[in-house]
Amino acid sequence: MPRYPADAEIPVRVDRAAGPIPGQIVEQVRHLLAAGALHPGDPIPSTRGLAERLGVSRGTVTTAYDQLAGEGYLVSDRGSTRINPDLPPSIARSAPADGSPTPPARPGARRPGPTPPAATGTRGRAPTPPARPGSCHPGPTPAATSAPTRAATPSPAPARPVAPVDLRPGTPDISSVANTAWRAAWRSAAAHPGLGYGPEGSAELRRELAEYLRLLRSVVASPEDLVVTAGARDGLRLLLTVLSRRHVRPLTVAVEDPGYPSLHRVPQALGHAVVPVPLDAQGLDPAGLPSGERRPDVVLLTPSHQYPLGTSMPVARRLELIRWAEEQDALLVEDDYDSELRYVGDPLPALAALDSREAGAGGRVVTLGSFAKTLTPGLGLGFVLLPPRIREEVLALRRDAGAPVSAVVQDAVAHYMRSGGFRRHTARMRRDYRRRRDMLARILDAGHLPSGVEVLPMDGGLHAVLRVPGPEDEARVLAALERAGIAVAALGEYWSRGRRAAEGIEAVRPTAGGAGAG
Repeated sequence: MPRYPADAEIPVRVDRAAGPIPGQIVEQVRHLLAAGALHPGDPIPSTRGLAERLGVSRGTVTTAYDQLAGEGYLVSDRGSTRINPDLPPSIARSAPADGSPTPPARPGARRPGPTPPAATGTRGRAPTPPARPGSCHPGPTPAATSAPTRAATPSPAPARPVAPVDLRPGTPDISSVANTAWRAAWRSAAAHPGLGYGPEGSAELRRELAEYLRLLRSVVASPEDLVVTAGARDGLRLLLTVLSRRHVRPLTVAVEDPGYPSLHRVPQALGHAVVPVPLDAQGLDPAGLPSGERRPDVVLLTPSHQYPLGTSMPVARRLELIRWAEEQDALLVEDDYDSELRYVGDPLPALAALDSREAGAGGRVVTLGSFAKTLTPGLGLGFVLLPPRIREEVLALRRDAGAPVSAVVQDAVAHYMRSGGFRRHTARMRRDYRRRRDMLARILDAGHLPSGVEVLPMDGGLHAVLRVPGPEDEARVLAALERAGIAVAALGEYWSRGRRAAEGIEAVRPTAGGAGAG
């Protein structure tokens, strides 16, 4: 099992209104152990690193760690802190009446109290987001954003000549990818070319992906639940084809409005009906989903960092969506496209981490993942996390259609993850893009912006959103940027019904020089 001694992370969050913060940290670490999201021997963040992320004093985290060490949960060696490797490999769980797991009692430990909620409606120090365009709340018109980079996908705007400063979305900064660990991974894979893998993909890569999901996204999954794909769109095509065969009819797919056009075009290309659902300040609202004959079979959404508006869906809304999916016999498809790059507030659990009996459901969430943003779109590699009810059908389809991902690519990425190179690279990206984000935030300080222009929160990813009073202002900004030799992509078309008078925005991406968004 891989161990990553540096840049460790755990999904701990604090609520300043919920009592002593050291106690919250202690209870949540116990809960993560009981739920299987942390294993004996796993590294945990340094006191300084966790304190910085949570926005609390280092002494607060030290107090929590000291208590956990005294109870036998933590050990320290050679300057690092880990979950005690001598704990039983499978920590016993006991479930109260509501079905939620409670941490086991340790010898000499005090009896843990109620586990804090997975998250609250507040997000640490993140500013309160203003009303989003496309929501039911009227407000000023959005005008300029820098959009998260995704897989190599053309912008919805018409192609333009490359400008001296190209900030259009679609291409991440890959200048730091080809380091020593990356080259070593590819040398190893090329030196031992195999005969290929079955429809599910490399077992080693799937083990690494399961560890990655457990440590970074709080998702306790088996490697058998994962299928290697050629990216998020490939995973979505597989899923929709299987579901269409099962229902023996075209599907109805609900999508966020606005949302990412390239992914939304996949169901359209396969002949399925796409139903846009407006967003509110918390993202997609299940109350806005159609009913009756237009009831969706699938809901495609980006709850961790909505594209393009950047809002994060609170846990209460996520649980509400999972309950809706259980009642309506539907599937939720989470496009988990940039959860690694979050800079403000506490990380929120993936939908799949909540898809359990606690939510009154189970097996209602599919997770699409890709390395296009964290590594390079040219890799053509991703994964899909599937509930057991459809996994065998997906594998049967993959056997018939063939596996699109080279065994050498899978071996190289598995080696890169096993060596810890991927986690170190992701940590470097997060630091670099946080620096760029902070730079952009200073440049876009409210005191330097014209009246009526507002910057929406930049909590994560590679994008920022500027709100301007109206569509005519957007046109002026676009024209001025073009005259200055700065290429951006207008996001007015990111609404499913096309450009609307009250909803024009534009997207840019950060460049290697750091002039873009965080």
